[in-house]
Amino acid sequence: MADRNAGRFIGTAIGPMLWGTTYVVFVGALPTDHPVLISALRALPAGLLMLLLVRRLPPLRILFPVTVLALTNIGLFFALLLISAARLPGGITATLAACQPLLVALLAWPLLGRRPGMGQIGLAVLGMAGVGLMVLNGGLAFDPTGVLAGIGAALSMALGIVLMERWRDLAPPVQMTTWQLLIGGILILPFALLVEGLPVHWEMRNTLGLGYLVLFATALGYWLWVGGVQRLGSRVSVLAFLSPVVALVLGIGIMDETLDVQQVLGVVLVFLSIGLSVRGRA
Repeated sequence: MADRNAGRFIGTAIGPMLWGTTYVVFVGALPTDHPVLISALRALPAGLLMLLLVRRLPPLRILFPVTVLALTNIGLFFALLLISAARLPGGITATLAACQPLLVALLAWPLLGRRPGMGQIGLAVLGMAGVGLMVLNGGLAFDPTGVLAGIGAALSMALGIVLMERWRDLAPPVQMTTWQLLIGGILILPFALLVEGLPVHWEMRNTLGLGYLVLFATALGYWLWVGGVQRLGSRVSVLAFLSPVVALVLGIGIMDETLDVQQVLGVVLVFLSIGLSVRGRA
């Protein structure tokens, strides 16, 4: 059983690692002035492709919880994440979003009856201090909308993860992934078209970048992630720390992003808080 769970943890971890590539692909290959539209075009085609495999829509009796999960895990999360990525360096956006494991511990108390210990609260404070050092810095072009969007993305996904554990028996992982992507994309597409419209220019690199996001960072990544949460519970949320690791490495290696000493210290504090959380759950 331990070996099986270890294998599931490794499989689940691939999801956040694929998400970490989202930022460099979005900034380098897609129109960053259309973050909500790209979010919808990322989710909806992935859901439609997976629907070819599932070949069924959610029954009416579970439509409400599935829609709530689609909104929190996909619709709001995708849109807020890319709004943040369009305004902040990808590593910072990913690190803000990766604070969600700490939020999961707090939300699990009222929603799952699992009270957080003092250690978890202390780690949450440590993580928030790290975020403060990252974003409250004169060296960084402080964009309140980008920061708030990143924090909102973390809150939305944290709520979705806790609710997925609560409703883990609704349907198999592949069906839950399909329905969440499909409904999440449908929910935000009209808003995106109304507010952002369509890009004026669309090139082959845009198509290739979007294709990568749809197939790998979304369909594959979320299938692995949803399956992990359903089988192992919300404790797998700690694996989200892998997303900013990948984003930071790619940002520095490909996008020539840099971090000053204060921001590096903030990132270290966030990783330390999440790493100690992982160790405490081992």
